[in-house]
Amino acid sequence: MAGRGNANADTASAILDAAERLVQTRGFNAFSYADVAVELGISKPALHYHFAGKAELGEALIGRYSARFAEALENIDGKGATAAIKLKAYIELYAQVLAQDRMCLCGMLAADYQTLPEPMRVAVIRFFDHNEMWLATVIDQGRRDATLRVDGDQQDAARMIIGTLEGALLVARTYGESDRFTGSAMRLLSEMTPHPPSS
Repeated sequence: MAGRGNANADTASAILDAAERLVQTRGFNAFSYADVAVELGISKPALHYHFAGKAELGEALIGRYSARFAEALENIDGKGATAAIKLKAYIELYAQVLAQDRMCLCGMLAADYQTLPEPMRVAVIRFFDHNEMWLATVIDQGRRDATLRVDGDQQDAARMIIGTLEGALLVARTYGESDRFTGSAMRLLSEMTPHPPSS
């Protein structure tokens, strides 16, 4: 029984892996259960055994992706770094996605937002809300430790960071030029980092 349970878990994980890649490269509406079945060499009924429908699969994808992202943010916090270093590490999370020729999962889903089932919409917004709250906390720290220079409301600044990075990912992938993302991200970081006075 234990072996069967492990096998089921392995199959579910493989389904999520394949579906995540398809969403990050094509978008949620541009892949089907048939695509996943062909890629994994399993039947569509086997897919339905693990995920009743595409909506349930989508919810599971967001849940797993959000948990991984939250863990990455906790790891950044756990290093006790300055706010500027935390922000640079946050930007690196996006760069790692682009290095795989993918987009942020929730960024891709946001593009399909109007056609997503309601539970998926809620989950996507929850992902961005969590990122905004984390970034707002980092910005607050940056003001206190003097490693970030941010004018105005920290929540607005957090939203600007996410919007800039998501947009930079999209344009860089469109051109197939990762330097476009790097340039935008580093300019963002530079503009938010205090510069020593010129002598």
